[in-house]
Amino acid sequence: MGDVRAEIREFLSSRRARITPDQAGLPAYGGNRRVPGLRREEVAMLAGVSVDYYVRLERGNLSGASESVLDSIATTLQLNEAEREYLYDLAKASGNGRRRSGKPAAKVGPAVQQVLDAITESPAWVRNGRHDIIAANDMGRALYAPVFDDPRRPPNTTRFTYLNPKAREFWRDYDQVARDSAAMLRMEAGRNPHDPDLIRLVGELSTRSELFRERWASRDVKHHRSGLKRLHHPVVGDLDLNYESMELSSEPGLVLNVFTAPAGSPTADALRVLASWIATRDPSAADEAPTKRN
Repeated sequence: MGDVRAEIREFLSSRRARITPDQAGLPAYGGNRRVPGLRREEVAMLAGVSVDYYVRLERGNLSGASESVLDSIATTLQLNEAEREYLYDLAKASGNGRRRSGKPAAKVGPAVQQVLDAITESPAWVRNGRHDIIAANDMGRALYAPVFDDPRRPPNTTRFTYLNPKAREFWRDYDQVARDSAAMLRMEAGRNPHDPDLIRLVGELSTRSELFRERWASRDVKHHRSGLKRLHHPVVGDLDLNYESMELSSEPGLVLNVFTAPAGSPTADALRVLASWIATRDPSAADEAPTKRN
């Protein structure tokens, strides 16, 4: 992951391979193409650069590439928003070759924790780019109880997803969650390719999970902003939660996640059960759980 030039080569070639001449608006001459997708010459022509220059870029040297060139290549390869951002991050990393500043934080300031504690009716927590949960409110800890059961601190949602057998029951859309987790982690690798903790995490997951190796090798990237999270909670059963992910301007690199449910829905009722348990349980029996709903 720390080899930025190799990542540029693999990313650009993989995106080029998925675009057919027809998708790019080019005539197809015969059916015996030796490469999947577009040729380098075709990408260069469509992007308005010389073949030699594009070959140099795809070999991993994005240093000095202008914004207009990067934008032309992104348009030619039909990159989505997340992929465009990833390409720009790789170009920045290629330009200086040094360890980036702004290593993902491992804790939050008192003001952010106060915000979390003020959210009393909805689960909320803060993560960094490595997917470490570094702060949460009571509802957040209760909702993600299986993730927090891991004795390692801070708890990490991607490690849980790929290495904990309970994850397949907890995530009702397990395949999608696994795919998105790897894609989001690769997005972070583009921003901070030399983060030693991230490198160790990717190494651990690659060593211990064949599924993660497959997902990582796809080189897909993804934003995580809002959507529906479908869980099977061990206490209150199935939950269909809306989530919003918001970057914290006062804490660069940290994201606040808040989960809600429509009023009157079964999930809203289930969250009230969870909140009631948190409010009434004996602190000396913190690990006890309420009776699961039928």
